[in-house]
Amino acid sequence: MKQLLFLLTLVLSSSFVSAQDFAEMDKSPMDAAYFPARAAFRAFAKTDAEKAALAPKIRVLYSRPMKKDRAVMGDKLVPYGEPYRLGANESAEIIFMTEVQIGKTRVGAGRYTIYAIPTAKEWEVVINTDVDGWGAYAYDAAKNVASITVPVQKSVDDIEAFSMTFYEAPSGMAHLKIGWENTIIEVPIKVLTGEK
Repeated sequence: MKQLLFLLTLVLSSSFVSAQDFAEMDKSPMDAAYFPARAAFRAFAKTDAEKAALAPKIRVLYSRPMKKDRAVMGDKLVPYGEPYRLGANESAEIIFMTEVQIGKTRVGAGRYTIYAIPTAKEWEVVINTDVDGWGAYAYDAAKNVASITVPVQKSVDDIEAFSMTFYEAPSGMAHLKIGWENTIIEVPIKVLTGEK
């Protein structure tokens, strides 16, 4: 009888899960951007050619803070002249599924962190090997493997949520478009497919 009661207690206690077992929704939820942009929908492609065209080549994982009537650029959230994690929480992560070229530098396939050092007129965007960091507190420029400086563009509309997206430029290059508040930058990335 004691064994039966013990088993019944064990089954009942492991069957109930409380909502408190889960973390609350983060104020800056994590999001992903792919190149090509619809790579996540590859499973829905009807032909092998469509599937091949949608094979993911780059993915960025980042958190999306909201502006919430705060000053962003050049202020506490994105100070000028200091490394910025591109979003909130963990440093933004970029994964290259194939070799790429950023500026004049080739970067091998792999997992990296992407940071920026913004100013009012241009941002230096860097690819760094130190992954799984929080913020830019442990940023180490000695671990940069590539960098490119790109001009700032002004947005006509205010961008409430920090955002990243990829699009294919007419040159065939992937452009990582980053925007928040009234600022937009575009980072050209050449996807190399067996080029030497």
